Amino acid sequence: MKCQWCESANIVESTNTVYWELPDGTKAIEIKETPCIICLDCKITYQTDDTVSAIEEQLYLIDTKLLGKSTSYNGLIEQQRLLKRNYFDFSK
Repeated sequence: MKCQWCESANIVESTNTVYWELPDGTKAIEIKETPCIICLDCKITYQTDDTVSAIEEQLYLIDTKLLGKSTSYNGLIEQQRLLKRNYFDFSK
Protein backbone atom coordinates (compact mmCIF):
# COMPACT_ATOMS: atom_id res chain seq x y z
CA MET A 1 0.00 0.00 0.00
CA LYS A 2 1.16 3.54 -0.78
CA CYS A 3 0.19 6.98 0.47
CA GLN A 4 -2.68 8.30 -1.67
CA TRP A 5 -1.12 11.78 -1.60
CA CYS A 6 2.64 11.43 -2.08
CA GLU A 7 2.78 7.74 -3.11
CA SER A 8 5.34 6.92 -0.41
CA ALA A 9 5.40 3.36 0.89
CA ASN A 10 6.44 4.69 4.32
CA ILE A 11 2.97 4.48 5.90
CA VAL A 12 1.42 2.96 9.01
CA GLU A 13 -2.12 1.93 9.84
CA SER A 14 -3.53 3.55 12.96
CA THR A 15 -6.74 5.07 14.36
CA ASN A 16 -7.82 8.64 14.95
CA THR A 17 -10.85 10.77 15.74
CA VAL A 18 -12.91 12.21 12.88
CA TYR A 19 -15.97 14.44 12.70
CA TRP A 20 -18.80 13.56 10.34
CA GLU A 21 -21.91 15.45 9.30
CA LEU A 22 -25.04 13.32 9.38
CA PRO A 23 -26.74 12.73 6.00
CA ASP A 24 -29.72 14.91 6.99
CA GLY A 25 -27.39 17.77 7.95
CA THR A 26 -28.83 18.14 11.46
CA LYS A 27 -25.53 17.76 13.31
CA ALA A 28 -22.00 16.46 13.18
CA ILE A 29 -20.76 13.61 15.36
CA GLU A 30 -17.36 12.64 16.68
CA ILE A 31 -16.22 9.16 15.64
CA LYS A 32 -13.34 7.91 17.79
CA GLU A 33 -10.90 5.10 16.99
CA THR A 34 -11.53 5.38 13.25
CA PRO A 35 -9.09 3.38 11.10
CA CYS A 36 -6.66 5.65 9.27
CA ILE A 37 -3.43 5.73 7.33
CA ILE A 38 -0.54 7.91 8.48
CA CYS A 39 2.18 8.77 5.99
CA LEU A 40 5.50 9.15 7.73
CA ASP A 41 6.92 11.16 4.82
CA CYS A 42 4.29 13.81 4.01
CA LYS A 43 2.70 13.59 7.50
CA ILE A 44 -0.88 13.37 6.23
CA THR A 45 -3.46 11.30 8.10
CA TYR A 46 -6.45 10.07 6.11
CA GLN A 47 -9.17 7.44 5.93
CA THR A 48 -9.18 4.96 3.08
CA ASP A 49 -12.02 5.04 0.57
CA ASP A 50 -13.34 1.80 2.10
CA THR A 51 -13.51 3.36 5.58
CA VAL A 52 -15.25 6.48 4.25
CA SER A 53 -17.76 4.32 2.36
CA ALA A 54 -18.43 2.17 5.43
CA ILE A 55 -19.14 5.26 7.59
CA GLU A 56 -21.35 6.95 5.01
CA GLU A 57 -23.32 3.80 4.22
CA GLN A 58 -23.88 3.05 7.90
CA LEU A 59 -25.07 6.60 8.58
CA TYR A 60 -27.64 6.24 5.78
CA LEU A 61 -28.92 2.92 7.11
CA ILE A 62 -29.28 3.53 10.87
CA ASP A 63 -31.56 5.68 12.99
CA THR A 64 -29.15 8.58 13.51
CA LYS A 65 -31.46 10.09 16.14
CA LEU A 66 -30.15 7.39 18.50
CA LEU A 67 -26.56 8.61 18.12
CA GLY A 68 -25.04 10.83 20.75
CA LYS A 69 -22.45 13.52 20.06
CA SER A 70 -19.67 10.93 20.12
CA THR A 71 -19.25 7.25 19.28
CA SER A 72 -16.47 4.86 18.38
CA TYR A 73 -16.02 3.56 14.85
CA ASN A 74 -16.90 0.02 15.95
CA GLY A 75 -19.87 1.32 17.93
CA LEU A 76 -21.17 3.04 14.80
CA ILE A 77 -20.64 0.04 12.54
CA GLU A 78 -22.37 -2.25 15.06
CA GLN A 79 -25.53 -0.09 15.23
CA GLN A 80 -28.65 -1.93 14.11
CA ARG A 81 -29.63 -1.02 10.55
CA LEU A 82 -33.12 -0.03 9.45
CA LEU A 83 -32.43 -1.55 6.02
CA LYS A 84 -30.12 -4.43 5.07
CA ARG A 85 -28.36 -2.35 2.44
CA ASN A 86 -28.49 1.00 0.66
CA TYR A 87 -30.97 0.35 -2.14
CA PHE A 88 -30.21 3.76 -3.66
CA ASP A 89 -26.51 3.02 -4.26
CA PHE A 90 -26.43 1.80 -7.86
CA SER A 91 -22.62 1.65 -8.01
CA LYS A 92 -22.60 -1.82 -6.45
